[in-house]
Amino acid sequence: QVQLVESGGGSVQAGGTLRIACAASGAIFGMRVMGWYRQAPGNQRELVARISGVGSVSYEDSVKGRFTISRDNAKNTVYLQMNSLQPEDTAVYYCYRAPNNWGQGTQVTVSS
Repeated sequence: QVQLVESGGGSVQAGGTLRIACAASGAIFGMRVMGWYRQAPGNQRELVARISGVGSVSYEDSVKGRFTISRDNAKNTVYLQMNSLQPEDTAVYYCYRAPNNWGQGTQVTVSS
């Protein structure tokens, strides 16, 4: 059984930066796709960024050029560096590991 634990959320002003991390532990086999989703109040959960086991990345359009996803396979950890944060980035951010593992979520709040 795989556990995902997020860390690094918080509150920043618009234009600020945050880095969130997700550490995987448990019965881990291979380098699965990992990613970050977010869910704002009243909205559906949406994919923000994903990274394959060999480092191929993709981003949701609104975060391209501002967010960077990376992973350290030796540490079973994935990161999301978030720059130029905007109030619309406010959400609970969830770590995901294919095929069906989720973290508990970490709150990111951006004030104007």
